[in-house]
Parts: sequence; C-alpha cells; structure tokens
Amino acid sequence: MSEAGGGAVADPGGGSGEPGGGPGPGAEPEAVRRALDAVWRIESVRIVATLAKVTGELPLAEDLAQEAVAEALDRWPASGVPANPGAWLTAVAKRRAIDHWRRRERLDDRHRMLAHELEESAEPEWVPIPDDVLRLVFTACHPVLAREAQVALTLRVVAGLSSEEIARLFLVPVATVQQRIVRAKKTLGAAKVPFESPDPAEWPMRLSAVLGVVYLVFTEGYSATSGERWMRPELADEALRLGRTLAALLPREPEVHGLVALMELQASRFAARTARDGSPVTLDDQDRRLWDRAQIERGRVALARCDALGRGRAAYALQAAIAECHAIAPSVQQTDWERIVVLYEALGRLAPNPVVELNRAVAVSMAVGPASALRIVDRLADEGSLRGSALLPSVRGELLSRLGRDEEARAEFATAEGLTGNEVQRRALRAKRERLG
Repeated sequence: MSEAGGGAVADPGGGSGEPGGGPGPGAEPEAVRRALDAVWRIESVRIVATLAKVTGELPLAEDLAQEAVAEALDRWPASGVPANPGAWLTAVAKRRAIDHWRRRERLDDRHRMLAHELEESAEPEWVPIPDDVLRLVFTACHPVLAREAQVALTLRVVAGLSSEEIARLFLVPVATVQQRIVRAKKTLGAAKVPFESPDPAEWPMRLSAVLGVVYLVFTEGYSATSGERWMRPELADEALRLGRTLAALLPREPEVHGLVALMELQASRFAARTARDGSPVTLDDQDRRLWDRAQIERGRVALARCDALGRGRAAYALQAAIAECHAIAPSVQQTDWERIVVLYEALGRLAPNPVVELNRAVAVSMAVGPASALRIVDRLADEGSLRGSALLPSVRGELLSRLGRDEEARAEFATAEGLTGNEVQRRALRAKRERLG
C-alpha cells in the first residue's frame, strides 16, 4: 500500500469517465486500468468509509480497499468491468476483511459479530452521525492528532487529494505532507481509535477541524490545484452535501450555517465559471444569467439562520457575506466594493491570513484603485508568506497591467505561470502575458 492510502490507482485529479459500462471480457489491461481509475476517483471515499464502518479501523479499511483494487486489476481484463464496479470492490474488500481476521486468529466476539454483519449486510438502526463519509471526517479529526495531521489525513482519505495537491494547498514540501499522513495513521492505530460516531459531547472539540477540512475540500473543487480541469465540481458537491448534513445535525451552531451559506453562494456561479472549452471565465466576464438564483437564495437563507442565532459572524459567515455582495450585484461595476473591503478587514482581524489580505487588496483595487492595492500586495511580497504560491504574482500582474506597467506585469504572469500546478490556469496566465506582449 502507498503511504497516502488509496493513491496507488491514479492521481484523482486526472482523466475522465464514469463507473460501469467499461471494457468487456478480454479487454486490454490499459483499458481496464483507465476504467478502474475512473471508478476509484468517484467511489473510493464511500468504499473506504463503508469498510471503516464495518472494520472499525481506518488504516485496515484503506489496506483492504487497495487489496480489492489489486484483485480487480488481476481479474477484470479476463472477466470485464462489472456493471456496478464500486459494489464489486466493496464486496471483495469485505471478504478480504473476514479472511484477514481469520488469518490473524483473532475472531473474538467483536470480530465474530462484525463478520456476521458483513455476511448478512446488516445495518445499525441508528447512529449519531448517519453518514459514513461524515463519520470518516470526524474520525480523521480525532483530537489525538495535531491539527495539521487531521487536515492532511482527511484531505487524503476523504477528498482523495494526492500529497502533491495537499502540499500546494498549504505551501509546504510534499515530503512534509507525506510524513504527516503516515504519522497520523500510526497515531490513530497506536491510540486504538475506533471508527465510530463520537459522542455528541465530543463534537464541539472536533467541529472546527471538521468545518476546516470540509471547506478545503470545497476549495479544491472550486479551483483545482492541479490537473487538466479548472474546477472539480464533484468535490465541491460532496463538501456541500457534508455541510448540509452537519447543519441538520447541529442547527444551533452558527458557523455551520455560515459555511453552508458560503459554499452555496460560491457554488451558484459554477455554470458561468468555465467556457465551453473548459477555460476559466473571470468574475467580470461571467454571464450572470447563468448563476443559480435558487442556490443563491439558499445561501442567503443559511446566512440568515447564522445571524438569527445572535452570536455574531465568525470567519465563514464573513466570507459568506462577501460572497453575498457578489451574488446580488447586477455587475462588477455595481458591486458594493466598499462593503467588501470592510468585510475583509473584519475577517483579517478575526482570522489573520495572507490570502485574506491578498483578497482585500483586490477589493481595494476596485473600491479605490490599483495603486493603493499594489502597496498591500508589495507588502505581502516583502513578508514572503505567499512565496511559492501563484496567487500573489497573478494578482500583482493584474494590478501592474491596470497601471500600464506592462513589462513588469508580463514578468509577474510568467512567474505565476511557473508556480501553478493547474494546466488550465497555466494556459490562462500565458494568454494574459501574451496579450500584453
């Protein structure tokens, strides 16, 4: 098994395809592998979550899933891809689980009960968190792990992100991410952390980490860090589904509603964010008639629920309020940029972050002008906190271009082009640079 647990099949950001209906008997091994890659990208999280629920051990669940994948690679070229490949992989992994326990000669009462449940496909009548994937998130966010380890493990297991993608999200070396993931799995194993719903009394101490990783999954779906696609809507959809489930479980937690509001409002623009050829469409060029007005309304209702609890707006709710300003504006020019600047200032005081400050600079450029914004960006560049990220040179290039400093802007776009791991974004930056030329 690879260190990342589930990365042995394919980089989850590449390729395309849907499970089922794949190559038939006698297919070429490469065709079978491509079909299996597509199945794994779509089904892996639920397969691992199901296995973790019935085995009670996350590392074991990942090992079993990988064993099932290896068996598929061996058998599918001769037998063909089954009609329901996800169910096939899950069934094989469940049989491997029973074999695993028997080999270890540890069929104590608990394992006998689990084996019986596997064979009978019995489901519990009620669990506090009635969602296997969300339960997986709560398990990975166990307080026995450091916050960095919680996030890295959850993004790897739940979002299926590669170590390289997680490293780009946090601007850290790939080796650092790999070490965090390996260490997190060993820690969970050493602590004998069971895969089960934590008691509701334990939810508050895990909630901040859970919300954080759910939003990071959404962020990767909103703007992919690597691969051939500008967005990965399936990741954003799964994050939004998890957020809605959390809101139903914890209706008195304002930040849960704030996060749901933020994701709803951001997702409402998805249809307008890419052109037909897959290239990105910036906010000022988007056809606002394509924005999902029903989803905008759902986002505003969620933000109102947050406010109705009377405990003030925290980080996600403030970001949702910014997204709401964009969602209700008839155009970029008619957007309330002054209010957005104020909201970013509040967010920066509440949750200081260089990316928040960079976004504030963009808002300042619209409200006041690019020269004022450039001073903010130059200060961030001097601090070096966004070194290695394509965000800062990309924004700086835009500001310099608006100021007529084309040669400097071209240099910044070239720098950003070299730093991004997303091929679609790289082409967009190259086009901006060439237009200035």
